[in-house]
Amino acid sequence: MTATRRLAAILAADVAGYSLLMGADEEGTLNRLKAHRRALVDPKIQEHRGRIVKTTGDGVLVEFSSVVDAVRCAVEVQRAMLDRNADIPDDQRITFRIGINLGDVIIDGDDIYGDGVNITARLEALAEPGGIYISRVVREQVRDKLLYPFEDMGEQSVKNIARPVRAYALSAAAVGALPAVAPPPARPRATRRRTDPRREIPRLSIVVLPFANLSNDPDQEYFADGITEDLTTDLSRISGSFVIARNTAFTYKGKSVDAKQVGRELGVRYVMEGSVRRSGDQIRVNIQLVDSETGAHLWADRFDTDRANLAKAQDAITSRLARTLNIELVRDLGRRIDLERIANPDARDLIMRGAALMYRQSTPEGLEEAQRLFERALEVDPGSPDARISVAWPLMVKLGNNWTATVQQDETRVEQLLSEALIVNPNHSEGYRLMGYLHRQQGRLAEARVELETAIALNPNNANAFHQLGLNMIGQGEPEAAISHFERAIRLNPRENAGVPYYTWGLGYAHLLLGDVNEAVDLFRQAYIANPRVWLFHLWLAGALGLRGDLERANSALTESLRHKPEINSLARLHALYPLLTDLPHRALAEKTLYLGLRRAGFPDE
Repeated sequence: MTATRRLAAILAADVAGYSLLMGADEEGTLNRLKAHRRALVDPKIQEHRGRIVKTTGDGVLVEFSSVVDAVRCAVEVQRAMLDRNADIPDDQRITFRIGINLGDVIIDGDDIYGDGVNITARLEALAEPGGIYISRVVREQVRDKLLYPFEDMGEQSVKNIARPVRAYALSAAAVGALPAVAPPPARPRATRRRTDPRREIPRLSIVVLPFANLSNDPDQEYFADGITEDLTTDLSRISGSFVIARNTAFTYKGKSVDAKQVGRELGVRYVMEGSVRRSGDQIRVNIQLVDSETGAHLWADRFDTDRANLAKAQDAITSRLARTLNIELVRDLGRRIDLERIANPDARDLIMRGAALMYRQSTPEGLEEAQRLFERALEVDPGSPDARISVAWPLMVKLGNNWTATVQQDETRVEQLLSEALIVNPNHSEGYRLMGYLHRQQGRLAEARVELETAIALNPNNANAFHQLGLNMIGQGEPEAAISHFERAIRLNPRENAGVPYYTWGLGYAHLLLGDVNEAVDLFRQAYIANPRVWLFHLWLAGALGLRGDLERANSALTESLRHKPEINSLARLHALYPLLTDLPHRALAEKTLYLGLRRAGFPDE
């Protein structure tokens, strides 16, 4: 039987000089180690979404789904240990060595094995007490996201590994030069149960309502929308923020709304609203921040600028907001690049116009018009990474929907556009999200997973990246792990008419593959009620109902699917148009659930 594998960031830590410490004071050493684990190490691992695989005396092996989370956790533990050891005699100090690697691991119950784990252990052994060693692949992933001063240590020959490992070190002295770390939050360990993704209200949660267009020209509506969208993206980079996605925010466009009501409906503490008045190249932006619990105005300001300096004005808005909320901006997410995002104003206009079309209609005709505008933007400003990513956007949508007859040509161009854009701006969340989407469509799931995780690390409020990562995990045979990503997408973008039905469908599919048939039926019904024109919602519902034995309703759903997509009239045709569905290990799960239910409903194999 083929072993189950997945890509993981692996952290290994042990105590330097543990045998000597135990020889000198066995009971005291053990008590101090347990105290550090209880008060710092374990809570930090939980805070950064890690999973403790196993502990071995003085050692711990931890798995993370994000490389950024793994490195950040390691640095924060080592920095906090300096403070915890400050008043402890040298011969009694617990000092950790940490190694981190990114690699393919074999899953065996709750344990993990393989070269990825072995390399991590060897890196840990190379680290100095209080320091961290990481592999080259980890360094490449975090280079532009975490600005820690890792030093290149060159190729290292390590035990039982055939090829040398290129290693990078963060010394104990470098850790000591970093700012002090906040203590981990005190919170109970979560139990595994399905919760309402809309229920909890994060402390720093915000929605940017559509800015009002006060210009005399109604055709400038797209410009106010573009300001709203860019500000939403910028606010997502505030550390610890939870920002409602643009499409949900735009359901309030043109409506007279009460901040308290918006806060209750979206589960946010703060509401930002404003207006844009444009006259020629001169722009005035008014903005205010409202406490959704009390309705009180916390902050208001006005910005006068012109189109060429618009990026600087937006940066000033987010900076002032961050200071008001006593939160520092995350500098390592590419703010230096954002500060230079002045670009050609005419190209910026074209990108905004195309984006407005993309959000308004995802028809082949709408995509063609949007792509024409994006291509013009690239002609006007050939060096713009935003224009390249924008051109790739409608191409990727057409590929995902089988709306193109030039698949290989379009895939090649999308990959080229995104690669060029990410060289210029390696901190563009949407660029990584689209690259992950492309590679997932091509069946390159391991690469797609890293790219989608990178997109989320750069913008933790990218709902579509969470959705794509959930689908990618389903393709890798991990439906249980996918559930939280679909729920996060729904929580971030609960009112987006185009996206939420797909998020809900993905959540339903994960539950179906896990055998939660009734839950899946409910979710598929929610999806098709929200958008009854999508054939796959009906087809997957037919499979779930067939699996449950409700054959009359299953056949009705199957008929509805064929009405919307008559060319998909068998499993063979489904696999021909969507070959990703045939890949293992997903195929093995689908055969026992979705495909079995479809056959029972009368859906033929050929």
